[in-house]
Amino acid sequence: MNIENTKAQMRKGVLEFCILSVLKEKDAYTSEILDTLKNAKLLVVEGTVYPLLTRLKNDGLLNYRWEESTSGPPRKYYGLTEIGKTFLNELNSTWTELSDAVNIITNQKSQS
Repeated sequence: MNIENTKAQMRKGVLEFCILSVLKEKDAYTSEILDTLKNAKLLVVEGTVYPLLTRLKNDGLLNYRWEESTSGPPRKYYGLTEIGKTFLNELNSTWTELSDAVNIITNQKSQS
């Protein structure tokens, strides 16, 4: 079994949740989102994030606006919609429940 494949699948499963969480406090453009994810040691590439941002926008969870940049072309800033905020709150609850359950299972002592 390839451990790298399993680790990649685990990361991919939480990427949507992490992107929405990054945008919880303030709007951000793609490079900022990628930097935040990378700084947290969540290894992602642009080719993964761009389609996910488009899907989240199409699902009504994100909106965007163009903003002029002093150092290059205009930047597309993404932000949470009201539906996105509600969705993120649900994901937070689900994550807490899932994390607690996984911790209980993985930290159990052997019953011999």
